[in-house]
Amino acid sequence: MNAQQQEKEFIELVEEYKQVIYKVCYIYATDPDNLNDLYQEVVINLWKAFPRFRGECKASTWVYRIGLNTCISFFRKSKSRPEVVPISVDLEAVAEEEDKTAQLHELYRMINCLGRLERALILLWLEERSYQEMADITGISRNNVAVKLNRIKEKLKQMSNE
Repeated sequence: MNAQQQEKEFIELVEEYKQVIYKVCYIYATDPDNLNDLYQEVVINLWKAFPRFRGECKASTWVYRIGLNTCISFFRKSKSRPEVVPISVDLEAVAEEEDKTAQLHELYRMINCLGRLERALILLWLEERSYQEMADITGISRNNVAVKLNRIKEKLKQMSNE
């Protein structure tokens, strides 16, 4: 494959999975600057790894794995942790609120309080990925995915009741 063809295929891949990359970055970013930096880091790492992508797994699995690993490494290298924001949720107000964007923002804030692996798993669950896909992306067993997801859901329920 020549360089032009490789570049064209890469651009098509990034365009196709732009929303996936953005969602992964949004889970780990604490502000718009971090979000943009993370997005750029993920795209750079995808580009570096693209020549070695052999198609042995789905492209989406490959993009998720590189995106998650990049986000985790980004914060590990910078030695800064995302700011944990305590949340108090008024369930009646949330139920009455018609603005889905605000509810989604609140959900992401609660998810941001979770650990890194927990965030990755809940993101994949929200994306309706199968347990096997989640296991392939995160590198843990399918059974461990199921156990961790149940615990994460309980943790989120507790957070929403506080």
